[in-house]
Amino acid sequence: MIKVGIIIGSTRPGRNGEAVARWIHDLAAERDDASFEIVDLKDFRLPHLDEALPPAMGHYAHAHTRAWADKIASFDAYVFVTPEYNHSTSGVLKNAIDFLYAEWNNKAAAFVGYGSAGGVRAVEHLRLIMGELHVADVRTQVALSLATDFENFQVLTPAAHHADAVTAMLDELLAWGGALKTLRDTWRARGAAGAA
Repeated sequence: MIKVGIIIGSTRPGRNGEAVARWIHDLAAERDDASFEIVDLKDFRLPHLDEALPPAMGHYAHAHTRAWADKIASFDAYVFVTPEYNHSTSGVLKNAIDFLYAEWNNKAAAFVGYGSAGGVRAVEHLRLIMGELHVADVRTQVALSLATDFENFQVLTPAAHHADAVTAMLDELLAWGGALKTLRDTWRARGAAGAA
């Protein structure tokens, strides 16, 4: 079964991302074709990137990096829940992504943005980052407006059509996640056979 991590991309006090991630998780939990887990960056307390070697080398000196790497490696696909800060994603999410490399490779990603313009500019930046990490990003995304999908800019009250977008987004994500899992499994088997 495909495992999907729903990553809360903000650690800011009073953040809306936790409610958004729980809403996505509740909709996703109605499915029986994948398992879903919320991953909260607050739980990992990653400092500003503090590894001396580039992540592509895969040599992690710190326990917090290894714990983060183990969590991210355990998934086949991701839903990034991102706020939009200054026309981009949050610094804490970019930092968390930059800690790792191989753990992201050949997996799939989907995006749920929120902000004054639905987080669409943050998502566009994330799409560029995913390309460098060999992550296939799906076309359908969810864009939540602070003005119309939140009461008083704080209480999530998404318009009904967003649930349909979540379903379409997850359909695409699981299709790509499954295809890339097959690819990763094939490559691992070839590598094991070559090492024998």
